[in-house]
Amino acid sequence: MGSSGDAWKLKDHPKLPKGKTVAVIVLDGWGEAKPNEYNAISVAETPVMDSLKQGAPEHWRLIKAHGNAVGLPTEDDMGNSEVGHNALGAGRIFAQGAKLVDLALASGKIYDGEGFKYVQECFEKGTLHLIGLVSDGGVHSRLDQLLLLLKGAAERGAKRIRVHALTDGRDVLDGSSVGFMETLENDLAKLREQGVDARVASGGGRMYVTMDRYENDWDVVKRGWDAQVLGEAPHHFKDPVEAIKKLRQEPNTSDQYLAPFVIVDDNGKPVGPILDGDAVVTFNFRADRMVMLAKALEYEDFDKFDRVRVPKIHYAGMLQYDGELKLPNKYLVSPPEIDRTSGEYLVRNGVRTFACSETVKFGHVTFFWNGNRSGYFDEKLEEYVEIPSDSGITFNVKPKMKALEIAERTRDAILSHKFDQVRVNIPNSDMVGHTGDIKATIEACKAADDGVKMILEAIEQVGGIFLVTADHGNAEDMVKRNKKGEPLLDKNGNIQILTSHTLEPVPIAIGGPGLLPGVRFRTDLPTGGLANVAATFMNLHGFEAPSDYEPTLIEVVDN
Repeated sequence: MGSSGDAWKLKDHPKLPKGKTVAVIVLDGWGEAKPNEYNAISVAETPVMDSLKQGAPEHWRLIKAHGNAVGLPTEDDMGNSEVGHNALGAGRIFAQGAKLVDLALASGKIYDGEGFKYVQECFEKGTLHLIGLVSDGGVHSRLDQLLLLLKGAAERGAKRIRVHALTDGRDVLDGSSVGFMETLENDLAKLREQGVDARVASGGGRMYVTMDRYENDWDVVKRGWDAQVLGEAPHHFKDPVEAIKKLRQEPNTSDQYLAPFVIVDDNGKPVGPILDGDAVVTFNFRADRMVMLAKALEYEDFDKFDRVRVPKIHYAGMLQYDGELKLPNKYLVSPPEIDRTSGEYLVRNGVRTFACSETVKFGHVTFFWNGNRSGYFDEKLEEYVEIPSDSGITFNVKPKMKALEIAERTRDAILSHKFDQVRVNIPNSDMVGHTGDIKATIEACKAADDGVKMILEAIEQVGGIFLVTADHGNAEDMVKRNKKGEPLLDKNGNIQILTSHTLEPVPIAIGGPGLLPGVRFRTDLPTGGLANVAATFMNLHGFEAPSDYEPTLIEVVDN
């Protein structure tokens, strides 16, 4: 579709008026589960969200935010913020990250593309380096995909391969990194039997080494760079399994925060620093925690830290991590083509839009919401506001984060009457939930609720409409459970904390003085998911959604 003319014209909704201010509020990591002491949302003081739930049943329901509902391969795949906001913004379900890679590996298409051929040019004389998260968490990467890629590269001429392994413990159980590394080592040993010089070269925990995001803390990326590229780290080991076991014994450590290490030979020399003429593939399929490393590997005029040595390499990502920045320039698997997003439709139909969050989720209400596209559709009609996140501390230290600042900016935007839609992401329940600190997460959920209150009060003042939802679960279950659903205990009898997202559904609530009395949630869409939300808020703006969008969740009943 062209970017102008009738192609973008939306039909008016026959029963819903235009001109109401609509607030779309996304509570990040706010799922729905049975109340219990490990459900930080149910324990927290959240009078606003409670009142929405206890209000009219036709104005509150649950929707799916994981698995097939957001384009992931199986119903066991947890949702995440990126695919969640893609679905919220796009109004349709697109095959995502892991699924795209699975298809490309299964068909062999991954080896026929420009990206693989580019790295293959280095196989004759150089080393192939694979950098990424080694686990089966399925949120950022998957071990089975790495093993297939190792095998495929060896079959296609890679003579020397080095893996730079990041340990997980966030999307999988803490401590599971040892087993994942043993599996990887097994496969590398098989390749060595076939005459391929294949080894692990370095490692470290994902939250301490390499996988920072949104330029929150470049030191994380630098620690990775030092180990992967320069072959320098505080810890040297000959064996990666032993490295993890030893480093996990350090006080206050976990898979997520494992110190960086390099593997050395009998002479104490690192076995795999990245050198001129080498090829590098970052094998994570999810973008947000690979973008910073991609910049360090690809940008000539890079100034975020002293790289010391910048090897001349052929670099490709598993996918392109930022379509607008064309980063990286080369990639193994093409991204989903997300076109005709709700944001673009509404702007093309004159809907003035305000989007706001703090740094850690700003990209979600802009880039991911708009179909993995940076920038404005129309600068005259849009304003995007990023509030800087706290840096240099873990999020449980200040669990209120910037919820109040986001709410204040959004309130002011509503009261200015300059915007028809405000959309925000309030990140607290997700970012603090990931720390595993239940007490802080309870405080975080209260702060998020306070933020919602301020925005809804402004909507009340202007006679507007609100739609409150979430992108996936997290804070509603903070403990690992057995098959019966009972909390799992460690060998000392302490509960095992859950830091990952969940498979729980998320709430969606509508209301506000501008909502017509006859509007209610339909009862014929029991399996509705995040992709149904776009058509829903397009209706609230007085428009019908495009015909190929997932159906709206609401109907208008004549009183």
